[in-house]
Amino acid sequence: MLDIRLIREHPEEVRRNLEKRQDQEKIGWLDDLVAKDIEYRNLLQECQELRHRRNVIALEINELKKQGKDISGSVAKAKALPGEIKAAEERIAAIQEKITFYLMRIPNTLHESVPFGKDSSENRAVRSWGKKPKFKFTLQNHGELLEKLGLVNFEDASVVAGKGFHYLLGDLALVELALQRFALDFLVKKGFTVVEPPLMLRRKPYEGVTDLKDFETMMYKVEGGNNEELFLIATSEHPIAAMFMDKTIGEGKLPLKLCGVSPCFRKEIGSHGLDEKGLFRVHQFNKIEQFVFCNPKDSWKIHEQLIHNAEQIFQKLKLPYRVVNICTGDIGIVAAKKYDLEVWMPREEAYKEAVSCSNCTTYQAVRLNIRYSSEKGKEFVHTLNSTALATGRVLRAIVENFQQADGTVKIPRVLAPYLPGITTLGKNN
Repeated sequence: MLDIRLIREHPEEVRRNLEKRQDQEKIGWLDDLVAKDIEYRNLLQECQELRHRRNVIALEINELKKQGKDISGSVAKAKALPGEIKAAEERIAAIQEKITFYLMRIPNTLHESVPFGKDSSENRAVRSWGKKPKFKFTLQNHGELLEKLGLVNFEDASVVAGKGFHYLLGDLALVELALQRFALDFLVKKGFTVVEPPLMLRRKPYEGVTDLKDFETMMYKVEGGNNEELFLIATSEHPIAAMFMDKTIGEGKLPLKLCGVSPCFRKEIGSHGLDEKGLFRVHQFNKIEQFVFCNPKDSWKIHEQLIHNAEQIFQKLKLPYRVVNICTGDIGIVAAKKYDLEVWMPREEAYKEAVSCSNCTTYQAVRLNIRYSSEKGKEFVHTLNSTALATGRVLRAIVENFQQADGTVKIPRVLAPYLPGITTLGKNN
């Protein structure tokens, strides 16, 4: 969330940001937030004065007693104060709850380079890479082809777990593991530390990472012991961000570059839907994630580095792609700027999102209370995240871009060190 100091000192900057996002409702919230923040601080001062008066009267009563004087007037004043203090505290609590509601939902301040637009149709292409393959035969649906080759089982998975799940079999499972190891090795050479995070988070840290009330519809909730709420992670970004909740990182340790490897769980309801017998949008998938805690002065340079890392991975896999700058009407509340890398899917003749790369500036750090220490004191860090590789989407792209006329699929050469003797899907099935 935004630092309340920014809203107090620069409300017009926040207003302009909401106007860029075309969010009229939250512009109204901003006006009420500013008014309630003033009222909150006034009430805090009033409550402090009431407590001070109570202490003064208590001393006054003791002094009057020592002097043998009448204390009835002072006692009457003292009796009225607890009720006044309680009323002020209740009003403070109510206002604070409303302020927190607003702060958790008012979006991050956008970077000046974010293009203005009403929806995803106005996202701006930045660059593209790779030669789109040409085929002299009709491409088969990736899910149907893999099923025909005996490399995936959708039917039995739907029986035991429901639609949107699958069994990967044989060489395809090995390719999926090879993709993970390839991406991990690539990032380790870039100075990232591999993290295998918890696959469940409590409500408090999850609310620190994202707007859980909006995100909750696509997440799986698990009932823990003692009625504790736990959520299966939608991405390793979330537990990695929460790892330093309420902590201070030494400035000398920044940037802290972490590489998450984990399964991810999403209901994927609403407009997203599910690809029938496909690997592209499913309830469970594996992903390698880049995450960085850094000094604010370095974050925009690092944002470019993260998308460049993802591009290098797709270039090594020989998968054509384009990078788009997400516009004001399509960007979520957490990011100050976001790139998507969209991989070419030749069967649909369309680019499809495969990587999301965001600079969240201090937005997550304020919610999670993560700071760095320097000579100037303690300040909030910047957090950044980017997909390196989501295996299901990459597997679909590989099947479509490297499909052969005989129904087999060539495996990218860069994966050869992880797949001794396996060069083609379908040869030995």
